[in-house]
Order: sequence, then structure tokens, then C-alpha cells
Amino acid sequence: MLHPIKVKLKQELDILRGRKSRIRKGVQISHRWYGHPHAGFFVCPDLVRENALVYSFGTGEDVSFDMAMMQHHNCTVHAFDPTPKSIEWVARQSLPSGFHFHPYGIGAETGTVQFNLPVNENHVSGSIVDYDHLDTRKRIDVPMRSFADILSELGHRRIDVLKMDIEGSEYEVIPAVLAAGLEIGQILVEIHERYFPDGREKTRKMLEQLNDHGFQVFGVSDSLEEISLIHTSLLT
Repeated sequence: MLHPIKVKLKQELDILRGRKSRIRKGVQISHRWYGHPHAGFFVCPDLVRENALVYSFGTGEDVSFDMAMMQHHNCTVHAFDPTPKSIEWVARQSLPSGFHFHPYGIGAETGTVQFNLPVNENHVSGSIVDYDHLDTRKRIDVPMRSFADILSELGHRRIDVLKMDIEGSEYEVIPAVLAAGLEIGQILVEIHERYFPDGREKTRKMLEQLNDHGFQVFGVSDSLEEISLIHTSLLT
């Protein structure tokens, strides 16, 4: 693990070189890392209800975040991923009864989309976005559902923690999540601004939209990519 000073120096270099956005915390609250070092997020555990409901978009082949949530909060997790390798991997696991997997992804609209698979066959995550590590010749059709349709199907009216690692699609999906008007306690999102020429501007706009809907940043990972926000209604 890098020394904290080295971490800060690397962060500043990435920001100065234009590789990453400077994400400022809006609130100072207790937070804890849930999941493996490179597959987790900061969570405010003090403001997660017992028997909470968690939506986890982007499973891949790592459910360490989901298992940490279940271990610490006795919560129910609904996980989503349309990637064939992820679906096959989840099917081979022995997972708790509170973990529910859905073999489709979240999109701006419900329907079938073309997914680009990784160049490296050992990797898992695909994306509708075209970037360096994906092979556009390896395209498959995968099912996506809008946030509104997911809520309609599952019948949920409140989500305690919504985690999202969806390989660049967050910029078009977050506005739809906010527009649904559902009560959400914490939103944890991995940003992929490196995939886009205007990625930092996309991040700025997305965070502005989240702020406008009452969400404030409370945690930022060392990579500056995993951003954790809490709704200010929980702080009163």
C-alpha cells in the first residue's frame, strides 16, 4: 500500500496533468471502505439502516462490496450485470440468500444494446462505450433496463445504498436515477472520465446534478474514481 503522502502526490499530479478531476467533499462524516482495495467504495456505516436495501450495478467477478454490506448491516442486495462472464461467475458461487442477481444492466432506456468486450480475454467488464481496452470486433447483444422499469419490476420505494460501476454509462444513467424521485440514502459511483475527451466536464455536470438533488460528496478513493455521496436529509 502506498504511503499517504505518496498517494496525495500522485493525486495532485493526475489532477495537474488533466487526467483526473479534483473532487471536493461537501460534508465531513465518518466513513469506512467496504470491499477489496480495488473493488470497493466508502460507505457511511452510521447512516445505513439494519436490514437495508442495496442496489449494486456492475458485479463483474467481485462481490466483496456486497458481502461487506451484508455482513455489517444484515441487508438485502440486488446486483445487476449483463456481462456473460459475470453471469457465469455468479452462477458458480455459493452466495447468501439475501443476495439476488439480475442478469441485465442498467441503461438510459430498456432494450437490447451492443456491448464491447475486453481485448484481454482474462478481463471481465464490457461497455457500450468504446475505449482503448475494448475490442469493437467483439460485440454482443445484452439486455438493459431503465431505472424506472427496474423499480417497477422489483417494487421498491426506497434504496438505502445505490452502488454503480457501469464502465462509463454513469453519465447518462445518473440523471435518470435522479429523475425517478426515489428516496436514496447513499449513492456510490465509479467515474470513468478517462474514457471521454470531455470526461472531466461530464463529471462536473453529473456532480452538479447530484448536488442539486440533495447529495453531497463524503468520500473519495485514492484513485479519485470511486465517489461516495449521501443525501443531506439523513444528516438532520
